[in-house]
Formats: sequence, structure tokens, C-alpha cells
Amino acid sequence: MTETTNAFTTAPLRVVAIAGSLRRGSWNRRLLETARELAPAGLHVDIVDLADVPLYDGDRDTDETRPAAVRWLKQCIADADGVLISTPEFNHSVPGVLQNAIDWVSRPAMKSPLAGKPVAIMGASPGALGAARAQQQLKLVLMSTLAQVLPHPGISVGMVAEKFDASGKLVHEPTRQFLTAFLTELETWIRHVGRPAVAERGVRAA
Repeated sequence: MTETTNAFTTAPLRVVAIAGSLRRGSWNRRLLETARELAPAGLHVDIVDLADVPLYDGDRDTDETRPAAVRWLKQCIADADGVLISTPEFNHSVPGVLQNAIDWVSRPAMKSPLAGKPVAIMGASPGALGAARAQQQLKLVLMSTLAQVLPHPGISVGMVAEKFDASGKLVHEPTRQFLTAFLTELETWIRHVGRPAVAERGVRAA
């Protein structure tokens, strides 16, 4: 085992957290905020916003014309040790805002910061299924980007209005415990998978 590998197994990890909703007061953003609160000591969760990411346009997807918000998002993912996505469910699938962001980040294919990146999925919904169908769709999308998706059923928080209080705090104790265990598994998964080779070489996101 190399000195770099030894350091990675003990150093604090940074996870970029993305909510698949732009709505103010989004349940999925609240779930990410709870994840940031409950994360183990070795895992730091940084929430990023997709509000400024424009619709994908292949004509603008070049090193010279790529929008600043896209370059910023790609760099955030490239610099992170892992990604945590919390998605709502729209029409049994992934919301357009999240799919759009992944479309930007995944191109060009051979330079995608998602390739080899450890990623975990969760979701929250007012309905009973907790965005479970969207999570399954999202797994397929992420697999196509060559991301290393955490082998876990995911966190499906249904009936969210009953589990968060008026201030947006997750107060349902079984869900808090399950999320805590999930985040511990994510930390273990990131340390097991390791950083992609391009990240180790210091290659910046295109």
C-alpha cells in the first residue's frame, strides 16, 4: 500500500451534495442539510446549488464557451472525494434540473469528473415511496457516466411532512438513525473506491 493510499484511508473526506430540486424549502435540500448534520467526523458535506446551471446546449459545451456555472459545478465534483445526491420524483423519474446538470457534467465523456467518482443516492417525497422510482432511474443514469454508485438501496424518505418539523429539521428518529448508518457506509465506500486516477494526477475539470 502506498503512502498516498494510507493517507486517503484516514484523511477527512469532502462530499459534494446536490439536491435535484430548485424549490425554496425543498424537502431534498432539507434531507441534505440533515446529512451534513449527521455525517461522521471524517466526512464533510458541502451542499451546492443548481439554480445557475443553464439548459444543456452542445454548441456551448466547449472549453471556450462552457458557461461559468457549469465549469464551477464540474470543478466542485472533480475536487470532491464523493458525491451525494438527493432527488425528488417527477412523473416516476429524475427531475429535469438534475438530469440537465448530469448531462453537462458527464461531457466530454473521457473528461467527466463523474467517471470513477463514488456517488450515493437518496430521496424524499410527500408520497409514500420516497422517490424510490426516481432513485432507480438515477442509478441507471449515473452508471452510464461510469460513476461508482454506492451498492445500497438508498434512503427513501416518504411522507416527509410527518418526519420534518416546521423549522425543516428531521425529527423522525428511525430515519435519522438510518441516515446516520447510510453516511457511515458512504464514508467506507469512498475510502474503499479511492479517488479516480485523474484526480490523483491533479487534472482539472474541462
